[in-house]
Order: sequence, then structure tokens, then C-alpha cells
Amino acid sequence: MNQKCLECNTPFSGRIDKKFCSDLCRNTYNNRQNSDSVNLVRNTNNALRKNRRILAKICPAEKAKTRRNTLLDKGFDFNLITSVRTTKKGSTYYFVYDYGYLELDNDFFLVVKDNRTDA
Repeated sequence: MNQKCLECNTPFSGRIDKKFCSDLCRNTYNNRQNSDSVNLVRNTNNALRKNRRILAKICPAEKAKTRRNTLLDKGFDFNLITSVRTTKKGSTYYFVYDYGYLELDNDFFLVVKDNRTDA
């Protein structure tokens, strides 16, 4: 049965459910279809990794204290986190992968490393 490639419109034969004449056309088609969302995901992941690196530098051990201005000066984005955890006592920690922070009084933050995620 003759079909036409979804990418280059070249006729080809093969399985009835085959949509592309080659792997190159399949990859090109899928990359073009996903390019907008991929850029968004890539940019978000890069910003999350930057936030994690900042927290990791501030907290080389299990816990460390820092000020809001220190985080902001290093380029930390408080809008990008990966999870929120609330303790039994009601404290809310905001996590960027395995590093979290808790807002304290007077613009101080407690930065912690969650060792539960280590494999």
C-alpha cells in the first residue's frame, strides 16, 4: 500500500500504520510539533537548576541560614519550586528538588537539604 510521508510528502510503502518514510522525517516532524513546549520546559528546568545550585552553595551541610537579599542577589527566583511540604507543627518548606527553604522572621531563611531523596 502506498502512503505519503507526513513530513516530506514523499510516497513510500510499508506497514499500514507507518507515517514517515524515514527516521529523519519522523524526528524532524516530532521536533517541530513539540518545539514550543520543549522550549518552555527547557527554560523552566534551567531556572529550577539555577535555584537548586544557589541553595546548594548556601547549604553545604544539612542546614544553613541566609537572608532574602542574599538569595535575590544570586538570582534566586522564589516563584519556581518543585514541591511544598508542611510539617506537623505547621511550618511550610518550599523545595527545589532536594533543597528546601523555610521563611523565618526578619527576612531570614532556613535552607535545608532533604537526604531522603539520596539513592
